[in-house]
Amino acid sequence: MPLMSFEDSHEIDEETPFLPNQEVLPDSNTTRTPVTPLPIAQISVLLTAWLAESITTQSISPYLNQLVRELPDVGGDVRKVGYYTGIIVRPTFSKRADVDQIACQVSLHFAAEAVTSFQWNRLSDHVGRKPVLLSCLVGTSLSILLFGLSHSFWALVLSRCLHGAAKGHIGAVKSTIAELTDETNVARGFSMPPVAWSLGYVIGPLVGGVLSRPQDRWPQTFSHPFWADYPYFLPCLVAATFTCFSFIATALYLEETLNSRSSEKLQLPRPNSDIPQGEAGDTSGFDMSPDEPQKPLPLRAVLTKPVVVTVANTAMLALLNAVVESYIPLVWSTPVEYGGLNLSPASIGLWQSLYGGMNGIFQFIFFSRFVSRFGLRRVFVFSIISCAVVYSILPFENLAVVVGGGPNLVVWLLIILQLSSLCIFDMGYGAMYMYTSSAAPNKRSLGAAYGLSQVATSVQNAIGPASADWLFAFSLTHNVLGGKFAYVVLLGVVGVALGVSTQLPKNTWVHRKE
Repeated sequence: MPLMSFEDSHEIDEETPFLPNQEVLPDSNTTRTPVTPLPIAQISVLLTAWLAESITTQSISPYLNQLVRELPDVGGDVRKVGYYTGIIVRPTFSKRADVDQIACQVSLHFAAEAVTSFQWNRLSDHVGRKPVLLSCLVGTSLSILLFGLSHSFWALVLSRCLHGAAKGHIGAVKSTIAELTDETNVARGFSMPPVAWSLGYVIGPLVGGVLSRPQDRWPQTFSHPFWADYPYFLPCLVAATFTCFSFIATALYLEETLNSRSSEKLQLPRPNSDIPQGEAGDTSGFDMSPDEPQKPLPLRAVLTKPVVVTVANTAMLALLNAVVESYIPLVWSTPVEYGGLNLSPASIGLWQSLYGGMNGIFQFIFFSRFVSRFGLRRVFVFSIISCAVVYSILPFENLAVVVGGGPNLVVWLLIILQLSSLCIFDMGYGAMYMYTSSAAPNKRSLGAAYGLSQVATSVQNAIGPASADWLFAFSLTHNVLGGKFAYVVLLGVVGVALGVSTQLPKNTWVHRKE
């Protein structure tokens, strides 16, 4: 394999085309870019898998605490609930829990994902994306069914570990989208998964909240003793049913992209390209020259500078996101005297559902436009800066409650600003998808590149919230900077993320021969 170096593209300004193959019209400052139509049918099938994952993940949140509280291991002790749910799903702070105990929590779900995700994605480079997608959908369906049938804490842990171990389809979906798109429509392609995820963010809690304990809501319909013994099986069954629907749609309609002609859309300037230095433009894929057959590379060959830099930025993004997802409900539910808003679970759920719907629409409408207008690295930097805004607003929300004597218009406006900033922050994931697809050394190593990024994300999800929640508890317990020390540290982490982002090219990675 020829030695490659990786350089970012030429300087751009407001009049420089972002995408290659743009044709400048005579006597005009405008450009015309022939945009390849998206394969909507194929991407729609992929989105069913993404939606199934979102529904499965979000559907357990409404009843998880009650389910755990009813376990024999917990014995109804409310003080233990946060500790056990942290191990099952994600470490969370509990005002009644011991600070040192919080620091020891690690979500086994994400730990299982971290251990297996690279292997799944690496396998997709060898056998194809479709077999991995189908296998992981089966695992996801079985995991949620076992969750609904669990009567002990360790049975719940086992089912959640199975779910984490079966999440290889996340990387397979990204790889397939990268192979179905080219440089003219890749941003639009990667703007669509957040829509499916946000839809699941809305549907999932409704499924879990409305359908849990059906014998209490509809005693005549669900009168069989089974529903009394397994009161949380119905929402799990609905989630598993949708996952099965995704399996059937994938099996019948998804075309394999790894060795198909559709993957030829992924093109990268050839090492012997005649394109002048600095004018190669930005691409999102790989050369499909018949005289240079593609084959999966060993891990050592995959760990190039572009892959390492991209994975490092993905890890920083995942860490910031994991802390955000932990801190927002934590601070909103914490009593006002401890720096929170003391909002009810219903209010928190309403705001989160509003964010889910708003975020999907925002990503679909604005992501590709922002990438075309500002360039990929600027979009990513915007997303990191917006995370600083999210963190900074949290103490001011508490201050507004204190000054106003309770929730008021200022608090609601701050929450809206915070959630809007969070939508901008989520654009960073689309940017990382594009960087990852162009960082891989060749097409048959695309799954490995996405697998490494998923491992980094899983590790941050497993340990990041526990560390951040411990920091929150430490700041309050010791009254460091009036309990605001945690926010200062988090803003420092944002600064580190911005520093790491300087290693990214202005747009996607471009491969050239030295």
